[in-house]
Amino acid sequence: MKIAQDTAVTISMRVTDNQGNLYDDGKHPTAYLHGGYDNLFEKLEAALDGQEAGFQTTLTLTADEAFGERDEALVTTMPKADFPPGIKVGGQIQRMGPDGQPRYFFVTKIKGQQVLLDGNHPLCGKPLRFTIKVLSVRAATAEEIAHQHVHGEHGHQH
Repeated sequence: MKIAQDTAVTISMRVTDNQGNLYDDGKHPTAYLHGGYDNLFEKLEAALDGQEAGFQTTLTLTADEAFGERDEALVTTMPKADFPPGIKVGGQIQRMGPDGQPRYFFVTKIKGQQVLLDGNHPLCGKPLRFTIKVLSVRAATAEEIAHQHVHGEHGHQH
């Protein structure tokens, strides 16, 4: 079966940056619903459209095509006294972003009475290289299409 609108696609995806730093070894397959559901970067989905199981490709995405550029407006501090107990450097906390919308911030540093938070994705600002292999393609179920993601093995679990 060819990858097309409303197909459930399982892929392995190895991700590195331009320096060869490994972010995902591709050993854990992932499944996504094909067809513009924002489950995969647009450039990757376009490259897979019309392909079948066994297809392999390597693509480099600019920062804008992947996680976007860093936004320094998303770097902020929080008084340590207001910080929930138990969260450490590397943890996440949900707060309102500068646009008034809730978003997740990563705890990057605790310095004295201040906690430094970063709302940028850890890989934003980086061009990334994706080596993808299509493992399987099948028709998506009506429920998967309604939920806009793949269920079951390698997909979303309810």
